[in-house]
Amino acid sequence: MPVNEYGQIIGESMEGYTPGALPSIDFLEGRYARIEALSVEKHAKDLLAVYGPDTPREMWTYLFQEPVSDMEELVSLLNQMLARKDRFYYAIIDRSTGKVLGTFSLMRIDQNNRAIEVGAVTFSPELRGTRIGTEAQYLLARYVFEELNYRRYEWKCDALNLPSRRAAERLGFVYEGTFRQAVIYKGRTRDTDWLSMIDKDWPKVKSRLEAWLDPENFDQNGRQYKSLREL
Repeated sequence: MPVNEYGQIIGESMEGYTPGALPSIDFLEGRYARIEALSVEKHAKDLLAVYGPDTPREMWTYLFQEPVSDMEELVSLLNQMLARKDRFYYAIIDRSTGKVLGTFSLMRIDQNNRAIEVGAVTFSPELRGTRIGTEAQYLLARYVFEELNYRRYEWKCDALNLPSRRAAERLGFVYEGTFRQAVIYKGRTRDTDWLSMIDKDWPKVKSRLEAWLDPENFDQNGRQYKSLREL
């Protein structure tokens, strides 16, 4: 660690550092997943099964919104999402079928410090626990670190939402702490868990994710040989 003229330990120099760019994704594609910039025209039909009235009620407990009742309400919601200038929303698509199975966004963007959050993660039951969902998260993280060259990638969730925290840690995010009474939503208080991945973490995280996603890690029925935690 560097030491200043007073003998104090200080952070490493960032001389020549410049602010980061905003996301600009048309699409990202892997073996199993395709990410596209969210479009009402292209994606609303499939997203009714993700956001609609037939979804499990427990899916919405820790999300800020509630399911929509019909296509008209969904289109209104999607237009509201797309009108936000501080978030960039993406559809997650199964490459083998072309079906949209979920959405997520890049948000809370701090260009000056090159920090960004993946949030508003809305996965259908069909997407959860699949290679498609994991690869979608991998593709977005790779874009953040290798295309945008951001330094910090964040994940936040209700401290009581253990599945969300476990999902983040499985992907390589590191728990940093809990902000107590950080939010009021749905008429209740929320403590918020903060997790992050930084650029120094990314090479190892990337290697693990790519090893897990390799077709050789799965049998003919799609069952994994090694979990991410084993790699």
